[in-house]
Amino acid sequence: MIGKMLGNRYEILEQIGIGGMSVVYKARCHLLDRYVAIKVLKEDLTNDEEFVKKFRKESQAAASLSHPNIVSIYDVGYDKIDGKDIHYIVMEYINGKTLKEIITEKGKLSESEALYYSTQIAEALKHAHKNHIIHRDIKPHNIMITEDNIVKVTDFGIARAVTSSTITTTSNVLGSVHYFSPEQARGGYTDEKSDIYSLGIVMYEMLTGKVPFNGETPIGVALKHVQDEIVPPIEKNPNISSEFNKIILKCVQKRQSDRYQNVDELLRDLKNLNINKNEIGSNIVSDETLDMTKLIPPINGREIDNMTERKQDKHNRTSKKENPTKKRTTAIAIISAFIIASLLFIGYLQLRNNLNNNDYIVTPKLVGITEEEATKIAEEMGFELDVIDRVQSSDFEEGIIISQNVDEGIKIKPGYPIGVVVSLGSENVEVPDLVNKSITEAERLLKDAGLRLGNNIEYEYNDSIPIDHVISQSIDPYTAVAPNTRVDLVISKGPKVDEVIMIQLVGENVNKAISEIKNLGLVVGEIKYEPSDNYAANIVMEQSQNPGSTLKPGTTIDLKVSSGPSSTTPNNPETPGGTETPGAEEFTTNLTVTPFADKDETEITIIKKQDGNTTTVYTKKHKPADGTFDIPVTGKKGAVFEVYYDGIFQYSKSIEG
Repeated sequence: MIGKMLGNRYEILEQIGIGGMSVVYKARCHLLDRYVAIKVLKEDLTNDEEFVKKFRKESQAAASLSHPNIVSIYDVGYDKIDGKDIHYIVMEYINGKTLKEIITEKGKLSESEALYYSTQIAEALKHAHKNHIIHRDIKPHNIMITEDNIVKVTDFGIARAVTSSTITTTSNVLGSVHYFSPEQARGGYTDEKSDIYSLGIVMYEMLTGKVPFNGETPIGVALKHVQDEIVPPIEKNPNISSEFNKIILKCVQKRQSDRYQNVDELLRDLKNLNINKNEIGSNIVSDETLDMTKLIPPINGREIDNMTERKQDKHNRTSKKENPTKKRTTAIAIISAFIIASLLFIGYLQLRNNLNNNDYIVTPKLVGITEEEATKIAEEMGFELDVIDRVQSSDFEEGIIISQNVDEGIKIKPGYPIGVVVSLGSENVEVPDLVNKSITEAERLLKDAGLRLGNNIEYEYNDSIPIDHVISQSIDPYTAVAPNTRVDLVISKGPKVDEVIMIQLVGENVNKAISEIKNLGLVVGEIKYEPSDNYAANIVMEQSQNPGSTLKPGTTIDLKVSSGPSSTTPNNPETPGGTETPGAEEFTTNLTVTPFADKDETEITIIKKQDGNTTTVYTKKHKPADGTFDIPVTGKKGAVFEVYYDGIFQYSKSIEG
């Protein structure tokens, strides 16, 4: 993909990351002259409709969010290069590190650092949850830290609108297993509290340097999230304050109802901890738990004797002058009455508990049905329906239930209130008049109106509309439509001409040369980089058509571009302007890998980072039968190699020389 042009505006410069579904590249947007990050769906997944849907859903979810702690989505597109389908998303380019890289480098973070990052992550989730979107894959790998130390949450690849439906994934649990919530591991209902659990695991790792659960297989780790208790982080790092320890433990409770019920509650405790270190979060178990039926253990004989003795002592102190025989008779009567009363009371409690255990209602799924239907269900089953809010939603029609505050499948008592949020429908917005506007201005006007640029942008010749200006739009101006609606455009290529006179491109910057080719109505062909001692990096050295040539519109123009002096790029001529040290000694080291035992195949990928360049040096699928083996890699001093299994980061190793 290096050197390719997507959508006639995004030039791919270098690979900067890889995940389970996609590869991420650094690119330059020639229209707006800025660097962007482009996520491209992996080639072997483009024919899988389910994966393509997930990939598109990522963009649809994330593009609706606008927050300083969330990576911005600029564009979504599809292209065909060399006969291959390319699905891509254009995002804000972040020059920084992942939180995982920072934890790996430092071992563990100080409490103040962890609190600083946790608060920003929580602010990002608060904004997403307010827009009815849950992330479902919060982990340090998906959290970027900019050079200014600002958190940017990214990769909404498996995010999904909370309001779309009850989210169950019994056949294919999504996310990253070390940060799973128990309900995700079970394939059950996930909501905002699932993100809170994953954030709790991230906070745990920041403060201890380790995740709470590990295992030989992903399934083994997932089961631990469901079954095993988490060792309090303060036991692994005594420097953690008891307050922060309690916040984390409340986030990672097994039951959703025992965690923070929303991010606002979590932020309140984080901010209180930051301000004055007050005692907070002392009740890890929520008030709702206190209302649940409890089994009271029977009172044994010794407890009865002790209680009797205490009562008899008290009686003796107040009745010293009474006749001894009379006191014995009174004591025996009191003891007998107390024993009988206690046994009757115990029997009553056990009987009541037996009755109560059979007297409950299993909460139904209410999300996605009308308020009227939910009211009928409530009357039939015997619980109370409580409409706690009505909000506008572009995803649900008016009167449809968006969310419920008691999870489906939870047992409740008859008459217990279940709160729901009902949709008011979408608040329509007005489409602006885009004709005769430049494509850049049209994109800005759509964004200001709460709309989005369409995926189908066509170009046509036009004698009256200037080049790169809008000829027509798919939705008429001033039409009322739902927020986030996409508007397709037809863009002018200027007047149609029969002949084009080729201009001089040699000596020009490659970006300017590409723009000139397009302005002439020609097509940018192959761009090949080669070292040169005569031309500076990124300067055109040769063009496939000579200046002054008469060409037909649409003719392809190939360019040969300098990658700088040959001495600066001996090992990576494809990367313009490489900065590897000439003559530096190279070293070889081994990376030990073991394919997943519970999968038919594991794709093992090794990324090399050297002198600012990122390259993939190994990618191959291995079977469990391959066992544990070493992969030799070579690099100069300071090179860092990252190992990924099926796109999930495992560990890194550097060459110290």
